[in-house]
Amino acid sequence: MKDELRKIIKDTVHFEVSIDTLSNDDDLYEAGFSSLNTIQLMLAVERHFNVEIPDHMLNRRLFQSVNSLAEAITTLQCGVPSV
Repeated sequence: MKDELRKIIKDTVHFEVSIDTLSNDDDLYEAGFSSLNTIQLMLAVERHFNVEIPDHMLNRRLFQSVNSLAEAITTLQCGVPSV
């Protein structure tokens, strides 16, 4: 899943540095992630993984890193309510 997320990020978000140079824990906002990128990435992730990210999950922490996105998608796919 993380490789799929990296590809989606690479295709959707244009950082000043390559996503390939970032670890799964690196802060995407520090790499140049913006609020516009958040919307674009959210739509791409929802489409690719066939999930809907609920409003209560839409925050900076969700899009902080590849790991945080992967964790959220796993939660959504399993149908586990998140807080």
